[in-house]
Amino acid sequence: MIRFSQAFGIEKTQAELDFVDVTLDADVPLFIDPFAIKQRTDPWSQECTGTLVDFFQQVIDNIRGGNERGARELLAYLREPNETRLGLSEHRPQGAGIGEMQAEQVYQALKGSSAVRTGFLSSLEECELMVEGIGRDKLSDLTTNILRSHLIAYTQEQCTLHGVPMRQIAVPPCFDPETMSWTSRYAELPIHGTSIVLLVPKAIARYDPAYDHRRYYNDFVLEYLQAENLEAGSSLVRTLRDGRKRVYKKDLKERFPCSKEFLYEFSRKHPEVLGNYRDKLKEGETSDKAMSVREDDERIIAEALIAALGAIPSGTADATNYHRLMIGILEFIFFPNLLSPKKEQEIHHGRKRIDIVMENGSKEGIFQRLRDERRFPCTYVAIECKNYTREIENPELDQLAGRFSPLRGKLGFLCCRRFDDRALFINRCRDTLTDDRGLIVPLDDERIASLLSEVRQGNRQALDRTLSAWIKEIYF
Repeated sequence: MIRFSQAFGIEKTQAELDFVDVTLDADVPLFIDPFAIKQRTDPWSQECTGTLVDFFQQVIDNIRGGNERGARELLAYLREPNETRLGLSEHRPQGAGIGEMQAEQVYQALKGSSAVRTGFLSSLEECELMVEGIGRDKLSDLTTNILRSHLIAYTQEQCTLHGVPMRQIAVPPCFDPETMSWTSRYAELPIHGTSIVLLVPKAIARYDPAYDHRRYYNDFVLEYLQAENLEAGSSLVRTLRDGRKRVYKKDLKERFPCSKEFLYEFSRKHPEVLGNYRDKLKEGETSDKAMSVREDDERIIAEALIAALGAIPSGTADATNYHRLMIGILEFIFFPNLLSPKKEQEIHHGRKRIDIVMENGSKEGIFQRLRDERRFPCTYVAIECKNYTREIENPELDQLAGRFSPLRGKLGFLCCRRFDDRALFINRCRDTLTDDRGLIVPLDDERIASLLSEVRQGNRQALDRTLSAWIKEIYF
């Protein structure tokens, strides 16, 4: 089965790509998780979160306010989102959740839910817990439909980055949060055969989405009921031979069968249990469950990238090859902290360009500490690639510093082949930081290779310590 990268001539592994490298003729068993999107801090995910919240709240407001027509109109444009190639279909990508008939079923499910009618339901993803007929496959499909405009923009950026051809084509209806309505439009997108392809950031794709009503029922609800029945000395308490008392989950399941209506009623009476469940999920997301590559594969990829970097000659003739390679290397090294690389990002109304811009989506590590603890502006990270045969000097440093701003960010990487006098360049970077013109971290071949070597040796956790030390060198 051919993958997107193979079909469109992108000579990179999944670890070097920001998006899920899907197979084009069958679905990949992954889901877009709205909870994962909400936990991310990068600008793209935050924009998506706003759209999801606006859509869901409008549907709920319409249902609770008796505006049946308004609710149905919002849900009527939900379709099977075959264009992402994500889901559970075994052969051709067909989607598993939302069709014309099922849009009505979703409406009826929401309308018939006590959690919706009472306003207890607080987010789209909690439908998986409390609304019958809406599981993780439908949630993924709902999310894809609602975020189609965002996914189109992301796909266009990634295709531009990797030189993938696109053509103008009619796309399924897109939700516009400004007008709270669905619009028909054309967009430039990659085409495989006769169908469009929408790329999905691997940072929001999950094999196992966070919200799971059975896990909530077994690990939180039943455990609470065990403790409650033990304390009350109910008829479900069993006394063991050694005198210890137990309440078995199998007995609780007979008395309190798992249903989403039951989970709603229980959660309404015991909101602290649902709160604990939410907190546990958030805690799990801090370790980042984003789609990743196996450690054994990472080691092979790191070895190949070191060899590829050493094989590219310095000089203008190979500047494009060096630039393309660095995009993959930086994605491989910094994911999931830096995301969504964009090539030649225009600023100042097109008068200046930045080689590569990545979004800061870090939840821990040096990028998170700079942003949240030091309050250093780094929502976006600028990267310049210089495949020079000569030494990098002040003009190149000033060029990158000129791309910074308090809104975009003032953190950047200057990637180059070598330094004859690195200590001198570090002093220049220190001067730039002292003058409040930004933090520029130099990455030559030697330092890039050292980061890749850590991964090759199965020591990825050392990357943050190493990078932190290099930044500290500039600060002090």
